[in-house]
Parts: sequence; structure tokens; C-alpha cells
Amino acid sequence: MKYITTQYQKYLENLLNEISQYDNEADIWKLSGDIKNSPGNLALHICGNLKHNIGAVIGKNGFVRERDLEFSKKNIAKAELLKEIEETSGIVLPILDALTDDDLIDPFPEASHGEDQAIYDALVRLALHLGYHVGQINYQRRLLTA
Repeated sequence: MKYITTQYQKYLENLLNEISQYDNEADIWKLSGDIKNSPGNLALHICGNLKHNIGAVIGKNGFVRERDLEFSKKNIAKAELLKEIEETSGIVLPILDALTDDDLIDPFPEASHGEDQAIYDALVRLALHLGYHVGQINYQRRLLTA
């Protein structure tokens, strides 16, 4: 389990680093051309997704996701966004670290796109989602702040 936790930690640190690199806070919420989701909204989406799927579904911590707000909130201060990412790490990483090998083969309590999956499979899917959006934020940051 240590490897999975380490990978999530790495990508959450990358997310924190990406958002930290914006000198102009307005650029975090900037859209351009066919880019439909700002880096700020992608960061909120990542946090909501992980807090729901790992925090609430696996960790049973009672978190209630408001997915629409992940995309409709705008112009949140960079410091608040960074705090949200740190809070997400504080929720997700201990839950991952506490999972045993036996836990990984248990069914994930929610179907994904109509398909049942094991917790391990869900964690792989969630990690790919995390990495994908962090990569988008990196690319957008470099494009939007060039």
C-alpha cells in the first residue's frame, strides 16, 4: 500500500506546486480558446473527486460532494485553493495508508460508469484521473502564463 500512497502524495504535491506557481491569481481562473475548465476549477474537481471516492466511499468519513460547485465556483483566492488541496491530502493519504492488501480486493462500494470494481481498481482509476487533470493544469499554466 505504501507505493499507492506515495504516488497519490506525489501527484497531490504536484497539484499544490502547479497552483503555487501562478503569480497572477486571476490566471488560475482564466479560460482561453477551447479550454472549458480553468485550472482553479480542475483543482476543485480533483479535491472533490478524491474527498468523495476515497474520503467518503472508502474512508466513510461523511464527506458530501457538491460536484456542480467544483465547476461553478470562481475567483477563489489562491491561498484558499492551496488550503483545499492540503486538506484533501490530509484526508486521502491516511485512508490510503491504512488500507491492507486484503482491503484492496474488496468491492468498491460504488459502480463506476455502471461497472463494479475492486477497491484496487478504483484507486488505479482515481490515480489516472488525478494525473490527467494535474497534467492539464500544468499545460494550461504554461500556456496561459506564457
